[in-house]
Amino acid sequence: MGNTFGRLFRVTTFGESHGAAVGAVVDGCPPNLEISDDYVQLELDRRRPGRKLTSPRKEADAVWIASGVFEGRTTGTPIALIVHNRDVDSSKYESIKDLFRPGHADFTFQAKYGLRDWRGGGRSSARETVGRVAAGAVAKRLLEGAGISVNGFTLEIGGVRAERLDALENAAGDALFCPDAAASSRMAERLGEVKRAGDSVGGIVEVRAAGVPAGLGEPVFDKLDAELARALMSIGAVKGVEIGSGFAAARSTGSSNNDQIGPEGFRSNHAGGILGGISSGQEIIVRVAVKPIPSIALEQDTIDSSGRPAKISVTGRHDVCAIPRIVPVCEAMVRLVLADHLLRQRAISERIFERIFTGGRSDG
Repeated sequence: MGNTFGRLFRVTTFGESHGAAVGAVVDGCPPNLEISDDYVQLELDRRRPGRKLTSPRKEADAVWIASGVFEGRTTGTPIALIVHNRDVDSSKYESIKDLFRPGHADFTFQAKYGLRDWRGGGRSSARETVGRVAAGAVAKRLLEGAGISVNGFTLEIGGVRAERLDALENAAGDALFCPDAAASSRMAERLGEVKRAGDSVGGIVEVRAAGVPAGLGEPVFDKLDAELARALMSIGAVKGVEIGSGFAAARSTGSSNNDQIGPEGFRSNHAGGILGGISSGQEIIVRVAVKPIPSIALEQDTIDSSGRPAKISVTGRHDVCAIPRIVPVCEAMVRLVLADHLLRQRAISERIFERIFTGGRSDG
C-alpha cells in the first residue's frame, strides 16, 4: 500500500491528521544504539506546529517509544514511535466535507478508494510526516556512529533567496532555518504579506550530507540519487528534486560540469557527491522545490462530490508556507535513505569478506 520505505532499514508510518495518533515503526535497526524519548523529541520539536511563523495548531508532539528500546538502547527488534494528537479541531472542515479542495489530494483519494477522511486531509495531511521525522531521528543515531551528518536549510521562500551560505550553522537557530539573517528577515516580511492577502507561497530547501563514504548506492535502478529523489518526492508538498548542479547542468558543458580529479581529490562538486548512482565520498547536495500550501482563504472554483460546480474558501489553522517545518522532514528522508544504504553496503562488505576467507565455499 506504499506505507513502508526502505530495504534493510525499513520504516512504516501510520495515522491521520485528526485521528488518535500518528507515528512510525522502524524495523531493521541494529541493536545497542543509544536512543531515548528526549533524543527523538529534539527532532520533532523542530517540525511541530504552534511556533512563530507556523500553523497555530497547538501540538506538543510528545513521542512515546513503545517498543524496541530497553534501558536506553535499541534491541534490534521493531521500534514503535507514537505521537498522540492532542489539539484536534475538525469543525472547520465540516462545512466543506463534500467539496474537493484545489491543490489537495481530496479528488484523487476519492477516485482511488471511493471514500476519504475529510478531517484535515486524513492520511494525505502533512501531519503524516511526524512519523518520518521520528524515524529519521533513529536513522540519525545510526549515521552518527558512521561519522555521517545531515543538515538542511531554507534556500528560498516566496522568491526571496538566501545569498550568504558561508555560515550554514546559523540556520539551526533561525526561525525559518535560513543561514542568511538579512534574507530571513525579508522572508518573514514576505510571509506576512502573503498571509494578509489570504494566500500562500512555496520555496526551496537544500540538504547536505557530510561524511558519507564512497561506495553507497546500487547501480541501475537503486542508484543513491534515484533513491533520494524518490524519498524526497514522497513528501506531499515536494514537486521537484535536483542533485548537485541539477537543472543548471543542462545549460552547462561537459568541460565545465565534470568534476575533475587530482591527487588531492575532486576539484569541484557539480555531481552533488554521487557518480553513477554511487556516493563519491564528497558532500551530498540535494535541493527540493516545495509548492505553496493549497489551503488558502482566497475563494476558488471547485466541484462537489456529485460533480456540481462550487466555490470554496479554506479557513482554519494552516501554514502560509510549508517551510520551515518541512526542513526537518527533508533531513529525515535523506537520513532514512543513507541509513538503509549504509546497512546494504555493510552487508555487501560482509559477503565479500566471507568469500575471501572461505575461498568462495558455502554450505549451499
